[in-house]
Amino acid sequence: MTYRLLTVHAHPDDESSKGSATLAYYRSRGVETMVVSCTGGEGGDLLNPELADVAMIERDMAGHRRREMAEARDVLDTQHRWLGYHDSGMANDDGSLPARSFAEIPLHISAGVLVRVIREFRPHVMITYDENGGYPHPDHIRCHEVSVEAFEAAADPARYPDAGEPWSVSKLYYDHIFNFARVKANYDMLLATTPDDPLTERLAEMLSWREERNGTDDRTTTHIPAGDFFETRDAALRAHASQVPGDSPFFFWSNDLQRKAWPYEDFELARTRLSTPEDEHDFFAGIEDDR
Repeated sequence: MTYRLLTVHAHPDDESSKGSATLAYYRSRGVETMVVSCTGGEGGDLLNPELADVAMIERDMAGHRRREMAEARDVLDTQHRWLGYHDSGMANDDGSLPARSFAEIPLHISAGVLVRVIREFRPHVMITYDENGGYPHPDHIRCHEVSVEAFEAAADPARYPDAGEPWSVSKLYYDHIFNFARVKANYDMLLATTPDDPLTERLAEMLSWREERNGTDDRTTTHIPAGDFFETRDAALRAHASQVPGDSPFFFWSNDLQRKAWPYEDFELARTRLSTPEDEHDFFAGIEDDR
């Protein structure tokens, strides 16, 4: 049986920072994977002024980010689709967003586009963000809403009848890659082994930030053993060089440290149509029918 995994993200680079080691792990097992980017990331700022082609980026951020996404796609050996919407950016002071941007498009329209992708690719498992979007960017929150709506609608023959034959996705997961337990495990190990490492202070700041925003509650249900693929994740991240400086302490920690402290990427089983184990280490646990 060939399993299929679909992961839905707001912008190019999100697929690499949120679960790309897991994608690489499942590709190594023969799983077919697809990344959906809801927007082109046009609203992103240049975060790495050391790039040689800064002038081109400033003229055409959207075009440059497409080139970066193509490189990351090849690193991850995944299929990829653009949903086709314009980056909303952060809301203005009055809460408004640009007309016709992703977060402003009516939900049923965007969901219908994703339903068509689901019915064509026919995934067994979907991954997206939780109701907070991972962080409260309008496009991340809209990505959650669109993904949940499409997960339900794709199985219903009465909805979007022109979008292909109905397909029932077995499971929907939310990513929790930057969860408190993971950061604390890395911080504790670093503090015990090399407390003078500059990363120690950075992880302490991240812990404080996570606790202030979300507390220490852990919603994760599923821990994917993706540690052997952290280097692939980092290579995919570096493909998005306009958004991810190569020395970024936010993203790039010692992979040897991470494999010792927390060799997983973590997710929450949000919806399932199957009976599943309480402590999952495999998205496809319980999916046995040869669909």
